[in-house]
Amino acid sequence: MTVRQQKTVQTLLEAMPYIRRFWGTTVVLKYGGAAMTSPRLQEEFAEDLVLLRLVGMKPVVVHGGGPDITRYMKRLGLEVNFVDGHRVTDAATMEIARMVLVGKVNKDIVGLMNRHGGTAVGLSGEDGRLLRARPKQHVDAAGNEVDLGYVGEVVEVDTDVLRLLSQGAIPVVASVGSGEDGQVYNINADTVAGELAAALGAEKLVFLTDVEGLYENQDTEETPVSECDLRHLGTLQAAGRISGGMLPKVAAVRRALEAGVASAHIIDGRVEHAVLLEILTDAGCGTKVTR
Repeated sequence: MTVRQQKTVQTLLEAMPYIRRFWGTTVVLKYGGAAMTSPRLQEEFAEDLVLLRLVGMKPVVVHGGGPDITRYMKRLGLEVNFVDGHRVTDAATMEIARMVLVGKVNKDIVGLMNRHGGTAVGLSGEDGRLLRARPKQHVDAAGNEVDLGYVGEVVEVDTDVLRLLSQGAIPVVASVGSGEDGQVYNINADTVAGELAAALGAEKLVFLTDVEGLYENQDTEETPVSECDLRHLGTLQAAGRISGGMLPKVAAVRRALEAGVASAHIIDGRVEHAVLLEILTDAGCGTKVTR
């Protein structure tokens, strides 16, 4: 046996206990960052998800698409406004967001997975009453209430359609939901991922990011954290060491774990086959958070 063959066999043997342990479990993955924009990483993400499904896991993918929404808005001459990281969403912006997220980004992801031999099915929070939403109440740093328009927060999750689809397919969920009156809302995809993981009783919640994971100090990206629990996560939050785009991810991690999800993972989506490395190997490629 050659050295290369030995390494291949060792890799397969290393993955075996993880496959056995997580067979039949649900894994919710928030897809974003470089993994969503690099053609090479897009292909690898699709391969990873198809493999997870083939070895018995039930992956559920959640995605946003902020850069695409901004690009189409600028193309149409619409003004792009953000408040504390939230896109101010008027009726015209909501129309663009819905078309881009549900009609383009979602179908691109579904098509990619299907080309790699998977059976992916795209849907949004509107389908099957999956995500019931209401307007998000936002207060700025000065304590003033800010009207974000049709930016929503999740009120209720109905998992029936996801449970049905995940029996034989990979559901891919666009992060929009609808209110009692049928109004459509744009919802933060990190938040949606956390809510779905909690409602589904997922084994894992995984976020693909453009950093190594959590750090002891997020601003300076010093001292990566390979594993921690909610108590240590709270310490980092209280010390103000988590900021920017990591804030909604950490909030979603806490929501999911407190609801019973076994572990959450914030991983570096710039790494080749990051999902497989984190779930099926000893090394991993990010931060694992447990209760």
